[in-house]
Amino acid sequence: MNAENYLTDVKKRFLEARSQCDRALAQVDSSLWTQRPHPESNSLATLMQHLAGNMLSRWSDFFASDGEKATRDRDAEFEDPAVPSVEALRERWEAGWRCLFDALDTIRVEDLDRVVTIRSQPHTVVEALDRQMTHYAYHAGQIVFLAKLLVGESFATLTIPRKRRENRPL
Repeated sequence: MNAENYLTDVKKRFLEARSQCDRALAQVDSSLWTQRPHPESNSLATLMQHLAGNMLSRWSDFFASDGEKATRDRDAEFEDPAVPSVEALRERWEAGWRCLFDALDTIRVEDLDRVVTIRSQPHTVVEALDRQMTHYAYHAGQIVFLAKLLVGESFATLTIPRKRRENRPL
């Protein structure tokens, strides 16, 4: 794969992760977004807060500053708000994704070997992109799984549906 194709594919993969999250979240009543299957697990709200916080930190001023901004309160991202505001959560979610895609639009082929810093560690732009793609895909899977748990049997699959047993040959 050439570098131009890589950049195109990276954007496509981030868009797919976003789409999976949004389609899963759309199926869950927002009143359920703070439910946790276990006290140590994440809710949809915490996953949304965490992803948005990560995106805003990592992608703001991408080339010039450390991806872990001093203003970020990562621990707070994993706490559900005392009075959850769906509107505020959606606004932050949108801001995070917008920050990511705006930053991606600034990356050129000649930038792929440049070094950026995340948590005081140097990464090539390719490494930083791959790191974040992996991270976001991980949490997108959690969002989809949790949405399925909360919605139950009425959850509409986001991919190719399983074949029903009666349609499979024995």
